[in-house]
Amino acid sequence: MSWISAEQALAQLGTKPQTLYANVSRGRIGARPDPADPRRSLYRQEDVERLAARQKGRQPARSVAAEAIAWGEPVLETAIATVAGGRLLYRGRDAVVLAEAATLEEVARLLWQGAVLPDFASKTQVGEPGLPAAYRAMAELAATDMPTAGRTRKVLIADAAQTVSFLASAVATPGDAPLHLRLAEQWNRPDAAEAIRRALVLLAEHELNASTFAARVTASTGAPVSAAVLAGLAALSGPLHGNASQSMAGLVEQAQRLGATETMGAYLRQGSALPCFGHRLYPNGDVRADSLMAAFNVPILFAELAATGERLIGEKPNIDFALAALTATFDLPADAPLQIFALARSVGWIAHALEQVETGALIRPRARYSGPAPKIS
Repeated sequence: MSWISAEQALAQLGTKPQTLYANVSRGRIGARPDPADPRRSLYRQEDVERLAARQKGRQPARSVAAEAIAWGEPVLETAIATVAGGRLLYRGRDAVVLAEAATLEEVARLLWQGAVLPDFASKTQVGEPGLPAAYRAMAELAATDMPTAGRTRKVLIADAAQTVSFLASAVATPGDAPLHLRLAEQWNRPDAAEAIRRALVLLAEHELNASTFAARVTASTGAPVSAAVLAGLAALSGPLHGNASQSMAGLVEQAQRLGATETMGAYLRQGSALPCFGHRLYPNGDVRADSLMAAFNVPILFAELAATGERLIGEKPNIDFALAALTATFDLPADAPLQIFALARSVGWIAHALEQVETGALIRPRARYSGPAPKIS
């Protein structure tokens, strides 16, 4: 990401400073303090360029649509969550504040607007707990559950609780304890329970990311709640989303041998981006990462990587970095970040599925054809 000064931004936009500040407050232009002078701000260049191009003349509809699905203007309304002013809000409540004491169950009640705490208890566990079991459990449930159409919200919330219960039975020990305790017990790491609790809360929802959009599209067809979660799981598995923390492995291994500065310098000289640093929605740093890493003693190597990365590229670690640090601190399974992510975000996917069902609308965008023209005989 490139950052420019207010003067440069105003020159490109051809507007008054007040208009620039208004675009920042509305989330249209990312901003962060200038490392050289904290009294001044820098502005994300690509956001400025996009708005400047828009102001030069009305864009074709196809251009507006293309921008909307790539970090552009919001494409649908939601009352569930947003990132505003560098804060993650769950129905207007600060997620970082909630993470101080709330459980995932309590966050589910908030996001689903349920009357009582959902019951995520499970009496049995699959033979080999883990992500493969989670995918199988969701696929089986999605194939047998009832569709959402024509059913009341109260009934759908019961479906939602059963869906999370099935997912939990695939990755955590059985029982009726809060999910963070069951995960810690499954991994035989009771001392990690508090940090896992905080991670689950911080990861429960994050607006309209790729997996949530997949879940909403699925829910818009009237498919079962469990099918929406299965769609979310599929999207989450990609290296650019839920599996992003796995990209830290090579960086950490190399830094153990060569040190943080030499390793990160080599990455940058080779034209490689530093994994797990920066987030477009948090110009001043991913608040979820700070909150999670405050729950445990970050390993020295990870602390060095965080400081070195910020010094070299001006970006702070994001939540994927924090999950990798959590895994290293408590010696959790290698895929623990994705398991935590999936279990937590299932709550957010379901909140969006419920909201989409209430609209009664099918999400069906059009594609812009760019293939061969038809032959005219």
